[in-house]
Amino acid sequence: MAQRIAFFGQAPFGRDVLMRLADAGHTIVGVYAPPESRRPDPLAEEAQKCGLPLFRPKRFRRAGAAIPELVSEYRGLGATLNVLAFVTVILPPEIIDGAPGGSLCFHPSLLPRYRGGAALAWQIMLGERESGVTVFQPDEGVDTGPILVQKGGVEIEAGDTAGSLYFQKLYPLGVEAVVEAAAAVDAGTAAYQPQDESRASFQGLVGEAEARLDWSREAVEIDRWIRGCDPQPGAWAERGGEPVRLFDGRLAPGPGDAPPGTVLGLEEGRLVLAARGGQISVGRLRLGAGPKQPAAEAGLEAGERLA
Repeated sequence: MAQRIAFFGQAPFGRDVLMRLADAGHTIVGVYAPPESRRPDPLAEEAQKCGLPLFRPKRFRRAGAAIPELVSEYRGLGATLNVLAFVTVILPPEIIDGAPGGSLCFHPSLLPRYRGGAALAWQIMLGERESGVTVFQPDEGVDTGPILVQKGGVEIEAGDTAGSLYFQKLYPLGVEAVVEAAAAVDAGTAAYQPQDESRASFQGLVGEAEARLDWSREAVEIDRWIRGCDPQPGAWAERGGEPVRLFDGRLAPGPGDAPPGTVLGLEEGRLVLAARGGQISVGRLRLGAGPKQPAAEAGLEAGERLA
């Protein structure tokens, strides 16, 4: 027996999970992807290529309630299981609880730690040393539902960014976890475990305020902040009233005896900055609204100080 899956997701991760579920023999009865934009969505493209029913609603709620026509459309698919792979919208309970097998949702942390929509960034920013992935059954809370599959043991190394942690480590593990969870539901062996609320933590999104560098922090924290905000939104400081976003950061050898934020110069094409108790080097910068560029080409000179 195989499941009739209503699939909600986006991006390459959504596409790859979709393909693996189809290869496992499940029937994809409908694919929900983000609305069309200038940048094509890989999941939507795959659904179109395979001739799958594709839905791209801008929202699932209106005035706080589920949009009736969308719920009716969903029910018409006859899904036995929902799979949420990289979903950034909150689905109404009429859909989340609408399939006999319920819903499976992917999250890039070891729940109940790092609930919220910026789990990747915060794990690095707050100095976590181990990561992993979780597939859980969503409920009315934010990432609070019972866990079906969890895979840990992923080391967060000194050079990891949010991007490298996700794409190189958690992405492939997450694909396997979702496929394993769907197989357990299909086999009737799914055993959900409640989350331990005594270990729970929630971190919000990382916006401009959260990404702002605080030079009163130690160099190790500045380093984590830069890596956690890489590639988005980019940890930033000010230069003459204009934001400077720092990418490809790492701790650098050297004393921390200059005022924090001071440009010390270039070493092997990387910009070296003074920080409290040490030094930071960055490989790429974004000045104002401009594009990312190599640090050596950004024009910052020794003696300048980022605020």
